This record gives sequence, structure tokens and C-alpha cells, in this order.
Amino acid sequence: MKISYNWLKWYVPEILEADKTADVFTYHLCEVESLTPVMPESDPASMKDSNGSRIKSGMTQPEDWIFDLNILPNRAHDLLSHQGIARELSGQLGIAFKDPTELYKIPEAQPTTLAIDIQTPLCRRYMGRIVRNVKVGPSPEWVVKHLESIGQRSINNVVDATNIVLFDCGQPAHVFDLRKLKVESEKSGALHKCSLKVEIQIRTATAGEKIQLLGGEEKELKETDMVIADVDGALALAGVKGGTRAEVDENTVDIVLEVANFDPATVRKTARRFGMLTDASKRFENDLSPEFASYAMRELSATILEMCPEATFEEIVDIYPAPQQSREIIFSVSDINRKLGTNISADEIETVFTNYNFTFEREENAFKLVPPALRLDLVGVHDVVEEIGRIVGYEEVVPTMPSINFAAKKNTVYEAMCAAREKLLADGYSEVITYSFGKKGKVEVARAAKGKEFLRTNLADGLKESYELNRLNAPLIIQQNDSWSNGKSEIKIFEIGTVFPSTQEEVHVVYADKKGVVESTLEEFSGGLPPENSSSELKVESAKSKVFAPWSNYPFISRDIAVWVPVDTDPNELVSLCKEKGTALLIREPQLFDQFTKGDKTSLAVRLVFQSMERTLTDAEVTEIITTISSAITAKGWEIR
Repeated sequence: MKISYNWLKWYVPEILEADKTADVFTYHLCEVESLTPVMPESDPASMKDSNGSRIKSGMTQPEDWIFDLNILPNRAHDLLSHQGIARELSGQLGIAFKDPTELYKIPEAQPTTLAIDIQTPLCRRYMGRIVRNVKVGPSPEWVVKHLESIGQRSINNVVDATNIVLFDCGQPAHVFDLRKLKVESEKSGALHKCSLKVEIQIRTATAGEKIQLLGGEEKELKETDMVIADVDGALALAGVKGGTRAEVDENTVDIVLEVANFDPATVRKTARRFGMLTDASKRFENDLSPEFASYAMRELSATILEMCPEATFEEIVDIYPAPQQSREIIFSVSDINRKLGTNISADEIETVFTNYNFTFEREENAFKLVPPALRLDLVGVHDVVEEIGRIVGYEEVVPTMPSINFAAKKNTVYEAMCAAREKLLADGYSEVITYSFGKKGKVEVARAAKGKEFLRTNLADGLKESYELNRLNAPLIIQQNDSWSNGKSEIKIFEIGTVFPSTQEEVHVVYADKKGVVESTLEEFSGGLPPENSSSELKVESAKSKVFAPWSNYPFISRDIAVWVPVDTDPNELVSLCKEKGTALLIREPQLFDQFTKGDKTSLAVRLVFQSMERTLTDAEVTEIITTISSAITAKGWEIR
């Protein structure tokens, strides 16, 4: 948004120098993308600073300075105008704002034949006014200079008046040539006098309806678009761009002024669909207060009267179906300081509100603020906190740690889950996690993968599949130097998780071993949830911290060795021998899986599992290790079966 420094001085005569004003914007409002001097026309271009931000000493002083401000959407409803920026500077610096409202005077209004028909709630307010006997021509020098300073081209005095209003107060306006509108005749009174009734409609477009816009483009409309129309068809795209059918030209004598307020989302969708980002659509899509339309109509009327002194004005037709409601925000000084981490006093807050001309009531340290209608961003206490922090300056916020009660609140369900987990781990079970979705259930998931359309109703189904996979791959998943299930080769697994037997979720516990699968609720398994204030910490011997060891991505090879040994031989001797000769490729402790006695000898059978972390083992490598183990067994006088 380009803002003229001279234009701002209309409203805040005590404004700081341009570079200091730029600092105020930067630290308290928005980013200043550039600050460019406007040099006198007689000044050579070579004498201008290439950076556009300052003048070298001894050079001609600039006529004006142009700020290019990056106004963000949260303040676009009131800051995309010179008056909006001037009000902000007035409040920020505590200097007077010169309100021009009383200067806008027009002659007494005449009766009107204008009728406004709002046919859609997407139009929140519409003001129309007929002005007769205007003379279309060049604009005064001050109008041309002001428009050109912010990069706008002067067209004619009537169109320029709408642009002045747009960039001055932020409210878009439009002008139609009255004689190009389609009118209807109506009879009235005993003498049946005929008069021409001018009706402007605000409605949604019909599918396939067409309009030729300013610039010559023809667009085909949809039912989601909103148009300004007469009885003969569309005249303009509401909030976006005018059409050529009622365009003002040098032959125009009578005009219709339009100042309106439209639904932001509708304007944005239409503008984006046609790829037309206009100054009007930019402001409407960021929302504007309908309350501001009356001021804009007054300014527009006064501006046209100044440029067309012979013009006569008819009464304003104002249709405002649902007036904007005022808002009240109640808060205390402690609310502000608690959220900002500051020690701002009530007097400082009162000064802020006074400088900004906000309506408020104060009772000691409590405030009731009534935000201006234009400030749509001030809705709740959090907005007031942000506003005060921005104005006072965030550099005033002292970084201190908040006072927080770090006492942990016990979660009884979580404690019960932990207790159940420790109990099952102590009993030799290993935890698994299965999939929460399945083909059947009572709670369906929208747009789920095929075969996974429902939330599970139990844990048992998934655990059965997991148990079978673990049983088949038991030699692979048993880790080196760690016996499965406390020295037993039996597969024992469990899961604790949520299920959805109905619309309410429940936490279940399920465990599986060779005896079968048992599932119960967490409460049933734990005998009720632990009391909130009890420690319920289950200390088990198996709950020792362990270091995770990654598993190999390569296949394993298992071999069984059966040996005849004397009856009094300890089976651990065979296990130790196999461990000693098995090399690093023996990834787990040999498991004794068979033992029987016949006469004076005992048969011991052990299972050996070999695996490498770097490669796939060959049969020859494993055979060589088995040969070494066999030789050691024979050397002890034992007999390999």
C-alpha cells in the first residue's frame, strides 16, 4: 500500500519527519518496504538517490515522500487508506487527528426517484444517490497530484473522485451514467403524471449471464457471482469491477453514486476466478465495516460538488438490512499484565485508549472497551492484549519465567496401564502393537483404505495373528545372550490398547501363550484402577533397563545337535561348549529342547541359530562351525547321535 507523506499531513499536521515516521511504522505497525522521495519536476533524475530512501546533502529537497507499507490482512480492513494510517499515527504518537467530516458540506438534497432492491444477503449495505448536472472533464491539479503520487492515473473528475475516496478513507465507490440505465415509467396521483423510476438491483448472477467489463473484457458469470444490475441486466461485478454499459464518459450529465458493502468471501471468489485483483476487491475481500459507507458517501458527494459546483444532489437511498452490532470487551489490568508479562498501569492503558479515541469506561483497574466500528480486529480480551503490547512496545516486556506449578497430576488410567505392562513383562510376556483398523466393527472410518474401514472391537483377533507369526519366526526374534521368556522357548506376547466395541472407546489388555488368548478390560485385569493418590508403582525384578540392539536384515540358519552324555552330566556343559565354539555368528544362547535317559546315558539336544549383521551366511560357513563344535564334543568323550 503506497501512502503519501503530504496526504497524511492533511489529517496529522504534527506528524514526525518522514524517516522517523518510517521507524514508527517498522517498530509498532508493519514493515516499510520502501521510502521514496518525490523530487520536483525540474530536478534532474541524476540527482535522485538511487536507493530512494534519502537525499544527499546540498540537493533539492523532495516535494513528498512515499511509504510503501506491507499491511497484513489482520489490519487491512482499516489501514488500506490514508485516513486509516493517519488515525494509527495519531494514536501511536499521541498527536491530534484532524477529522474532516464537518468540512464535507453539500446543498440541500432533492427528492429522488432512485430505488434500491437488495435481492441477496451477500450485500450487507447499499447506498445510492443521483447527482444531476455534472460536467465531466479534467480533475483539479491537487487531485491529479495526489493520485499520481501513489501511482494512480487521472481519468476524469468523476472517476477520480471515487479513487480519491478509495485511497483516502478506504471505502470503494462507483459511479454509473444515469442516462444509460434502463428505467421504467410509473403513474402516480389523480392527474396520472408519469415519472421515470430508476431501480438498481443487487443480486446473484444467473448461470450463463454475460457482462462486458471496463477495458472491454466480456465475462460469463456463474450463480456464485454477485452483480449490480438494472432491469435490463448486469451493470457491474459487485465489489470487483464496473461494466461498460453504464460507463461514465465526456457526454455524461447525470450520475448515480454507489457506496456499498459486500460479503468478503463472495468478492474474493469472483475476483480470483476471473484473475482480477482490483483495489476495490482487495479491500472488500479483507472485510470492511458497513458503518463506514455513510462517511464515504458524504466524502464522495462533497468531492464531486467541489469539482462540479453546478451539480444538484438528490436524497440518499440507504438500504442496511442488518446493522453492525457494537462490541464490548471487559478486562482488568491484571489480565493484560498476566498475558504480556509486564507491569503496565491502569493509567498507561487509559492513555492508550484516549490517544486512539476509543470509547471506554474505567472503574479503578477494570475496563469496558467499546471498539470503533472500523476496528474489526478487536473482538476479545486477547486482541486488546496484543494491541496494548504493540503500542507500548514489546521491548518493554521483561523476559521472566512464569510461575508454574510443576506438580504432576496423576493419570490413573495410565498408571493402571503401566502396572499391567510391568506385571506381564515380569511374567515373561513381550509387548506387541497390532493394527487398530479392520474389515468389521461398529465404528466406521470415512475414506479408509480397503479392508481397513472399521475400528477394531477387540485386541484378540490381531494378537492371534501376531502370535502365529512370532511362533513361526521364534528362532529369528530371540536375541543373542537373552533367553526367550526367561529361559523358556515358549512364545508369550501381550498388548494393551484401545478398542471400540460401541461408540465409546475402552482400554483392553490381551495376552497369548501356548494355552490360548485371554482378553479383558483394563479395570478387570488390574482389579480396578489405582486410587488417584496412591503410588501404585509395581517394582519387579525384570524391569531393568536394557539397551536396544538392532536385528539383522539377513536370514538366519538354525542347526540341531543331539549328543549322548553320561547320566550325571550337567546339560549346561553342552550349552557352554556350543557357546564357546559357536563364534560371533551364534546370535543367541543354545536352547536345550529335548532330553531323555536310556540306560547309563542321557540324550541332550540343543538348537543353534546363526546369523550375520553384514551378509547372508552360506551353508559352508555354518557347516565349518558345526564341525568345530562336533570335534570339541568328541574330544570330551561324548557321542554325537
